Amino acid sequence: MEKALDLKDDSLKPPKVGEIIKGKIIGTGKSEVFLDLGPIGSGVIYGKEFYDAKALLKGSKIGDEIFAKIIDLENEEGYLELSLSQAGKELACDTLKSKKEKNESILVKFSGANRGGLLTEVSGIPAFLPVSQLSSEHYPRVEGGDSAKILRELQKFIGQELEVKIFDLDLKENKLILSEKIKEMEKMKDILKSYKVGEIVEGEITAIIDFGAFIRFAPKPSPDVKDTDMLEGLIHISELDWQIVKDPSDIVQIGEKVRVKIIKISDDKIFLSLKALKEDPWAKIEQKYKKGDVVEGKVAKFNPFGAFVQIDKKVQGLIHISEFSSYKNMEETLEIGKNYNFEILSIEPTEHKMSLRLKK
Repeated sequence: MEKALDLKDDSLKPPKVGEIIKGKIIGTGKSEVFLDLGPIGSGVIYGKEFYDAKALLKGSKIGDEIFAKIIDLENEEGYLELSLSQAGKELACDTLKSKKEKNESILVKFSGANRGGLLTEVSGIPAFLPVSQLSSEHYPRVEGGDSAKILRELQKFIGQELEVKIFDLDLKENKLILSEKIKEMEKMKDILKSYKVGEIVEGEITAIIDFGAFIRFAPKPSPDVKDTDMLEGLIHISELDWQIVKDPSDIVQIGEKVRVKIIKISDDKIFLSLKALKEDPWAKIEQKYKKGDVVEGKVAKFNPFGAFVQIDKKVQGLIHISEFSSYKNMEETLEIGKNYNFEILSIEPTEHKMSLRLKK
């Protein structure tokens, strides 16, 4: 965008198309507004530009100063032709660009929602807040990820105001992407600096989803931490228990108080484990099983590497795909849910691995 023209500058240069200029309203008509542009003359907003700017001009009066964009240096009547709407959009973009660079927050009210997020408008520019950029407090945790249910949850925000930051601003595409999560992420990063992998925390299960459960807990006391501040981490389904977990609600319930171990911290995210505080069934596995033993097991599931076999409640072995001529042959030989006899080929307790072969 061209820099706004300063009419008080002694070294005034000739105006150029595309510049933003400030002028004083000196006259109005049915479809035109005249501006005094100081030493460079007079300008007019008329025709399509007048109708585009009607809402912006509402309430304006003689003597008011406004910004307009030069779109023609001289029309048939000798006036500089101006656009108020184009100037407003460019000035708004500059303001928003500055807020993004300074990481400042803005307050927005949402006017609509779709399955991807929330819709609004900021200074005449269409804006969108993706569902993934909502804070943990407002994120719609819908079991199964049902898009219709997510939309119903998002529609509750229509008419509400939220404090957000600018995530992305594309002036060419006239798009503005917002984030409520950024502010939360920045604070989380700072708070999580006081934690280390291996620490034990206690909190409450706040949500259960297909791939695990969320737990909320109070951060360590600090001058920057408020009483209302809470941290939230994820217990992945694979970290809930040593046994195969098909439904996280079989292991934990919403509102349940649990102790968990921190296993990973990445930027503003914290990953937790419930099973790490439970007795490891592999720790004494070699006292119960050894290489060459024939054991009975239930086929649990197939994958491209082979078939997983449940040896007991919390110990699983793998019969590798190489034991079969093909994946199809594996499916024809074994049946999920059925018990067979298997020979133990190897046991690796530290890796939690047991290799098996079908005993015929």
